[in-house]
Amino acid sequence: MFSTFRRLYSTLPEAAQAARTASTPRAVRIRRARKQPLPEGALATDATPEGLTPTEYARYQRHLAKAELIGPDGRDLTEKEWLDKLDERRSRIRGVAVTKTDEQAEAEVVAQKVYLPNVIFRLVRNHTPPGKPYNPYEATFRIPQSVTKTDIRSYLSAVYGVKTTYIRTDNYLAPIPLQGRSKKKQRTYKRAVVGLVDPFYYPQALEDMSAAERETRKQWLEENFKVEEGRRMRIMSMKKMNRNTRGFMKKPDISSGRDNILRRIMASRAKREGEVEKTKEEIRELRKRLGSLQLKAPSQPDSTVSA
Repeated sequence: MFSTFRRLYSTLPEAAQAARTASTPRAVRIRRARKQPLPEGALATDATPEGLTPTEYARYQRHLAKAELIGPDGRDLTEKEWLDKLDERRSRIRGVAVTKTDEQAEAEVVAQKVYLPNVIFRLVRNHTPPGKPYNPYEATFRIPQSVTKTDIRSYLSAVYGVKTTYIRTDNYLAPIPLQGRSKKKQRTYKRAVVGLVDPFYYPQALEDMSAAERETRKQWLEENFKVEEGRRMRIMSMKKMNRNTRGFMKKPDISSGRDNILRRIMASRAKREGEVEKTKEEIRELRKRLGSLQLKAPSQPDSTVSA
């Protein structure tokens, strides 16, 4: 059982080692490239043959220079021996203790089991730069800020049996809204980038699908989750509740927004001007048919009065 919790740095597949190298932070890649250029190829990796990353190799060299890697037999530990010793410390699982019986290591649960943990791990799509392929040996989660790297490794291993190689976390602070402006509230969260031993392909995005694939996906969702049927039932229930509610006032169609008011004014003005032009055309046509009208002045009555 204990072997399933190991991080397996030295037994990573070549594709996983290359993906781990490619997913290194940009600042770290630039710093490493100055010291030693990355070899070319699809499966290029900066790890040593023993499986040490450049950071681990530099750490190994520092311990070696300080004479801190002397074993019981008086000789220095090799890179592989030091990596195995490091992996034993890395493979700690919260609530699990390692006991040795008959020269065999076994994992024993020493804490209380939590069957329904109130921790939400939200799986999101990896950040992929334009023109770069999707990295299937990496998974990105949004987690609460109180969750640590040890908790992440324990949760993924105990609940889903996922083997991890590295975990990088960073915190995202929600922006402070400006005074007098109503913005959608955003939450502060922690992002965890987890390296995987086995590849995992995130479902393809809608914008990357063809028309046939989108239609197939829509039919699959409808058959399994009844999306459209649920939407129609919600609309019908809302109409039913609104119809039976006393004193319910429907929202007017005309909004009091400035843009809507101006749009209504322009539409009314265009309609009025159209009616005026139409009336003018009718008058012109009537004049052409009847000709010019000659109006006679009324006769003046005799102003003299007989005596």
